[in-house]
Amino acid sequence: MHTPQQVRQPIQALTPVIRPKWSIWWKLLRPHTLTASFVPVAIGTVLALPSHQIRLDLLFIMLLASILMQIATNIFNEYYDYKRGLDHEHSLGIGGAIVRHGVDPQQILAVAQCTVISAIVLGLYLCHESSWWLLPIGLCCAAVGYLYSGGPFPLSATPFGELVSGICMGLVIIMISFYLQTDTVSTIAVMGSISTSILIGAILMSNNLRDLEDDRRHGRQTLAILLKRTKATYCLIGMFSFSYVWILFLVTIDILPLWALLCFISIPRAIQASQIFLKNTTPESLAPAMVATAQTNTLFGFSLILGLLIQYWSAH
Repeated sequence: MHTPQQVRQPIQALTPVIRPKWSIWWKLLRPHTLTASFVPVAIGTVLALPSHQIRLDLLFIMLLASILMQIATNIFNEYYDYKRGLDHEHSLGIGGAIVRHGVDPQQILAVAQCTVISAIVLGLYLCHESSWWLLPIGLCCAAVGYLYSGGPFPLSATPFGELVSGICMGLVIIMISFYLQTDTVSTIAVMGSISTSILIGAILMSNNLRDLEDDRRHGRQTLAILLKRTKATYCLIGMFSFSYVWILFLVTIDILPLWALLCFISIPRAIQASQIFLKNTTPESLAPAMVATAQTNTLFGFSLILGLLIQYWSAH
C-alpha cells in the first residue's frame, strides 16, 4: 500500500515537474467518460422537442456546463485519489498525470477548481434565462461532483456512489435540460430519465467491480464490496436488464414512441460486459468489461436520441 507521501517522493525525485504536454491533460480529462454528460442533456432536450421550439443557445450552454462539471469531477477524483494513496503508477483507469507524469498536484487541483467555477458561471446564465430555482439544484450537483472523491467522507468510498451519481448525472441533468426548453417538468421527462440514470450508475458499479480488491485493502465500503463480487455482478446485470425492460414498458403505455426501442441495439454490448464480469476477477481482465459498460451507456443513449428524433421527423 502506498501512502501519499510514499508516492510523491519518488515522483519528485525521478520526474521533475515540467510543463505537461497536451496529451497528458487530454488523458486527465478522461474523454471516454464525457458522453455520460452529453447524453442526458440531449435526451432532456429531445423529449421537449415535440411540444416546444428548442432554444439552441440554452442547449449549447447546458451541454458545455455539463461537460465541464464532468471534467471537474474527473480531475478532482485524480487529485484526491492521489492524496489518499489510492493511485500509483500501475493503477488502471486513471489519467496518471500525477503518478506517471509528475504534474504538480496543486496545479491539478487549481484546474479542477477553475473548471467548476466556469461551469457555475454558465449555470448563472441559464438561471437568468430560465429560473433562479435552478441555482440551488446546480450548486448541489457541483457539490456532489466535488464530494464524490473529495471531503472527509467521499461518496466514491460508500455504497451510495452509484445511486447519487445516477440521480445527479441522469435524472437531474435530464430534468434541467427539459425545463430549460419548456419552463415546466413532466412525467415523460421523469420516466424517460430512469434508464439513463441506471446505466450511469452501472458505469460506477463496473469500476468498483474492477477495483474491488484494491478498494477493500484501502478500507472503502463500496456497494460492490458490501454485496461481494458474485452478487455485485448480478446486480450489474440486473441494472442492464431493467434499463431495457423499462424502455419497453414506456413504449407499451405510450409514454415513448415505438422508435425508442432502437436503443435495444446496445444489448450486445451489455451482454459482452456481463459475460466478462462473470468469468474474470483480475483488474486487467476486467478492463474490457468496463469499456463495454461505458459503450453500452453511450450506444443506448445515442440510439434512444436517434429513435426519438426519427419519431419527431416522421410526425412533422
